[in-house]
Amino acid sequence: MAVAEKLQSRVRASPRRVTALISLVGYALVFATFGGVLPFPSISDRTVILLSDAIAVVNASALTAIVAGVYFIKTDQIRRHRAAMLTAFVLIIAFLVMYLLKVGGGFEKEILAEGVVWTAYIVMLAVHVILSAISVPVVVHAVVLGLTHSVPELRESAHARVGRIAVAAWGLSLFLGLVTYVMLNHIYGWVPRGGEAALLLAVVGPSIRR
Repeated sequence: MAVAEKLQSRVRASPRRVTALISLVGYALVFATFGGVLPFPSISDRTVILLSDAIAVVNASALTAIVAGVYFIKTDQIRRHRAAMLTAFVLIIAFLVMYLLKVGGGFEKEILAEGVVWTAYIVMLAVHVILSAISVPVVVHAVVLGLTHSVPELRESAHARVGRIAVAAWGLSLFLGLVTYVMLNHIYGWVPRGGEAALLLAVVGPSIRR
């Protein structure tokens, strides 16, 4: 108990440093995964598809939790707001684990679309990725403040201001991620990206064109 209180006291004293440290760890994991530095186990094509669907469910759940959290704080339901936002945060951690496993151990997908549809998809995907990166430190900072300060103290802190930025960036990122997921997996279809695309497509077969 004393250790936990001591740790909370240290985090409370330097929320920005803790936010920066956690954010840097998150960024490092993503860059290391895309750079092929982390030794992820290879996963099957079917598992990649399953993870894509699971990620969409997790993101939809996180977005629902965020919307609920906004409603709760506007109606002054502090405990429910806290529970909803922490639920969304835990879900995003789950998303990160599944996403890194999918990318590091599997493959990425390329949409089977052209022209205006392809451009719209790429623009939404780019905004989704940029907002995801931007939202990391503000989301972490809001959570760190929320976990280490009392309600009266939070009213005097940057929690509300940071929280509004986090909700806007995080919420829009999740929404665009879901839109691009539906386009990629359930409307236009996809092929695996990379030199082995034809081979993978032949192995997976018609099931990836759902």
